[in-house]
This record gives sequence, structure tokens and C-alpha cells, in this order.
Amino acid sequence: MVIVYVLLALAVLAVLVAANWYLWRRLFRDTTTGPGRARRTGAVVIAGGWILAVGALVAERAGAPFPLQRVLAWPGFLWLALSVYLLLAVLAGEVVRPLLRRVLERRAPRPAPPTPAPAPAGAAPSVAPAPSAAPAPPAEPAAPAQPAPSRRLLVSRVVAGAAAAAAVGTVGYGTYGVLRGPRVKRVTVPLAKLPRAAHGYRIAVVSDIHLGPILGRGFAQTVVDTVNSTRPDLIAVVGDLVDGSVKDLGPAAAPLAQLEARHGSWFVTGNHEYFSGAEQWVAEVRRLGLRPLENARAELPWFDLAGVNDVTGEREGQGPDYAKALDDRDTARACVLLAHQPVQIHEAVRHGVDLQLSGHTHGGQLWPGNFIAAAANPTLAGLDRYGDTQLYVSRGAGAWGPPTRVGAPSDVTVIELASTRA
Repeated sequence: MVIVYVLLALAVLAVLVAANWYLWRRLFRDTTTGPGRARRTGAVVIAGGWILAVGALVAERAGAPFPLQRVLAWPGFLWLALSVYLLLAVLAGEVVRPLLRRVLERRAPRPAPPTPAPAPAGAAPSVAPAPSAAPAPPAEPAAPAQPAPSRRLLVSRVVAGAAAAAAVGTVGYGTYGVLRGPRVKRVTVPLAKLPRAAHGYRIAVVSDIHLGPILGRGFAQTVVDTVNSTRPDLIAVVGDLVDGSVKDLGPAAAPLAQLEARHGSWFVTGNHEYFSGAEQWVAEVRRLGLRPLENARAELPWFDLAGVNDVTGEREGQGPDYAKALDDRDTARACVLLAHQPVQIHEAVRHGVDLQLSGHTHGGQLWPGNFIAAAANPTLAGLDRYGDTQLYVSRGAGAWGPPTRVGAPSDVTVIELASTRA
């Protein structure tokens, strides 16, 4: 098994090296006329970007001093996103490159062959002029003309410039979308067991805030203000609140104490809580006024609200316990389950849950990552049905790693429950 992991790691490393060599070649080598400062600068930028990216990842997971994490996070994580879109843009440029070369070939002027002037008929042979008294001063030699760049070089520069502009623009806009905060999304979910009196009940679902070295207290305040603006009846925080310890991120999470809903704010753990000290964070969110559901259930006026731990907690003996959370309940009442990962839907179906609320996927976060996330999860984002159980997956409010989203905008979702008896 160890040999398999080593071979896999070597294969991944080989792919990364090849991809970055290809980027350097297209962006720097092919756009210059020979070895020099530009090529060396390009190599330093690409290698340095990856050093910062790996440093940011290692610092976060190793619990390095928080100031160091913050120094590494912005350039390191942004380089991860930028390198993805540089590679995609340069690959797309391979399609444009031959077309652009043909256009330049068609528009290039063709020099006309020189035609000597014919001598007039009957003209006398030329006679050398008489020498003048003072010879004319010699003409200064003309400066040598600078050779125009070849069509191949010009095409390489145009394609590289367009690729760099597209990548920077994509990452810039995607980062702006995260930093401005999530948008409100509204979804109506009919439940057959919901009483008529609960028709229109609003649950604000917020997941994957990912407070950390980049997204801090200001971002948490933006999320809280967005949630409160929807005036929900209940708030469900379905995991991945933080990427770091209570010591480092306690002040950043403080605005969560301002969440307001008539039936309270509820919390379940995500996989990142178990990377960050789940027990400490459960205690901290309880101190802030949220009610953790650790494999537990609460009987609300019109339905049961249950929550289970994330599957990552199994490594620490704190995994999900569906029997503890869902057995011995009145099955005539509607049941809403909070579970961080969509893959937990299969247990929800077996236990007769009516609606599961999840996050975790980020909707893929960075296109084309949505294809990978879709392959790993039963539902990528939105509302889906599995037997008699419905599943809603939020794209999340924040972002992990690069503070950037492309093709997967962040959201806070207001689930409006609808009674089929109304």
C-alpha cells in the first residue's frame, strides 16, 4: 500500500512539473528571442508561486503561528487559482494559435520584384561628370533596421498576453464575488407531513463559511448580516465554519452571537472542524448562542430537527450516530436532518428523514472542479430527491483555499417549507 501511495505521489508530481514547464515555455520562452532576464523572471515567478502555495497549505494544516499563515495564505492560495486558469487559458490558446498565424500570413504584404527602368531609344552613352572643385562630404552610414518579430513570435506574444489577461480577470472577478459576501437564494420545499400551521416556515441554511487566515471577522459579520436580513424562523449552520483553532479564530467567529431567529440557531460539525479541534469549536459556538446537535434531535412545534456529526469524526470516535439522533421519534411528524456531507443522504433515507440539509461541495468552487465534486457526491448543489427523502445542498457562503469562486457563486439559502395540506 505504501508503494502505491509513493507511486501516486510521484505521478502527481510529474504532472505538476510538466504542466508548469509547459506554462513557462508558452508564457516566457516562446515570447522572447533568447535567454535573458524575462525567462529567468518567469521561472522565479512560477517556482516561487508554488513554494508559497505549498507553504500556505502546510502552515494551515500544521498549525503554524497565525501571523505566518496570513502572510502565506493570500499569495499562496491565489497562485493556486491563478495557475489553474493560466493553464486552461494557454491550452485554449493552442486552438487559436494556428488560426491567428494564418490571418497574419494572409495580411502580410508581398514585396513586388524590382523592375529596372528602360533606357530611352537613341540616347547617348552616359558621360562621367567633371570633377568639382570641392568633394562632397561623405554621407553618414544609415542605422541598421531592426528586424520585425517573426510571425511565430508575434502569435506567441498575442496568445500569451490574452491568456494572462483572461486568467487574471477570471481570478479577480471570482475573488471579488467571495469577498463581497454570499447572495440570498430562496427555495420552496414541500413536505407531506408538515402541518398547515407551518406552511411558509423559513430555515436559513448557511454552510462552509471557512473562517481562516483570509476570511476573518469582517467576512463573518457580512454573513451574519445577510442571514439576519432574511428574517428566518430558524438558522442552520451545517458545518465547515472554520479552518483553524479557537485561539486563532475565536475573535473572527464572534459575530455569530448576533444571529437572530425565533427558533434559534443550530450547528453541526463539518469535516474541517475535525481538522481544527471539533470539541473546542462545539463549546465555542455554544458559548456564542448556537445550539450544537451532536447526534441529537430537538422537537420543535411543527417538526423534528435532528443533526449528526460529520463522517470525518469517525477517526476520533465522534462519527455520526443516526440511531441516536433519529430512533424513537414520532414518525408521523416531519423530520429535518442537518448533515454536512451529501453522502449522508443514504442513511437519512433508511431512517425515514423527510429533508436533509447539507453543504460541503462548494458547488465545485472553481470550474471545472464541479465535475470532480459531482463525481464524489450524490448531489452537487440544489434540491434533489432520494426515495421519500429530499436533499438540499448549499454551495456555501465562503471558500476553502483560494478565496475565489468560478461558476459556483456563494449563497445563503432560505428554505421555505410548504405544507401539502395548505
